Amino acid sequence: MTTTNTATAANPAKLGLMGTGGRMGRMLIQTIVGQTGAVLAGGAERAGSEVIGQDLASLANLPAVGINATDDRRSVFEASDVVIDFSHFTATDETLALAVETGTPLFLGTTGLTEATQQAVHEASKHVAIVWAANTSLGVNLLALLVEQAAKALDPSFDIEVVEMHHNKKVDAPSGTALMLGEAAAKGRQQNLAEVACYARDGHVGARPDGEIGFATLRGGDVAGEHTVMLVGEQERIELTHRATSRSIFAAGAVKGALWLPGQPAGLYTMRHVLGL
Repeated sequence: MTTTNTATAANPAKLGLMGTGGRMGRMLIQTIVGQTGAVLAGGAERAGSEVIGQDLASLANLPAVGINATDDRRSVFEASDVVIDFSHFTATDETLALAVETGTPLFLGTTGLTEATQQAVHEASKHVAIVWAANTSLGVNLLALLVEQAAKALDPSFDIEVVEMHHNKKVDAPSGTALMLGEAAAKGRQQNLAEVACYARDGHVGARPDGEIGFATLRGGDVAGEHTVMLVGEQERIELTHRATSRSIFAAGAVKGALWLPGQPAGLYTMRHVLGL
């Protein structure tokens, strides 16, 4: 396993993928193949997937590289310096166990994790370096920082609402990014998001409680990702917005994070660490 984070064209980092058949997996393949200092080490998909046995690069409409998608997840970990995981959240526990067993750093971009799996992430990070990122774009991570600062600076009478929209194939709601932004707002106000979050309103819900952080979820078309945090006071409103027009920004951020990981001590990191924010 690589012990330095100075990957170069002459000494590229070997990156493995979990979830190669999805939209993000294919975008990651395109990004890695075109990235100086990185090479594809392997890619895994769930057993029975139609992509098993297909050339990884061919999945992303690129010339074949001679590495086929497999359902043997362990073999990908053993072949890789870092593994990037954007697969379904139901596979994350196995991913974490393999990272610990093989000592392979992990970039975890999967969202929708259960509380038990989130705790498993924290436990695994005691043994191996993990970047856990709800969103990998520079803009969104800067937005989270701005939201935290705004929530801290503004009078508590300002109401906070998080509005997000994604494509109609997204399976979890609110998005991991929306939750990240809600956490940033709560941190700025020294609140526990679990105690003040409102994820749905329907019927006679009464007046909005003081300190509540609300979420609204929209789904439609092929929207890559849009997030707005509203801070609404009397006679004024601040809106902080990020719009992604292509998933390529997320793939680029994930690969950047993966290339940052080798050589890092065991621990739990975020994109703020990767980007120096």
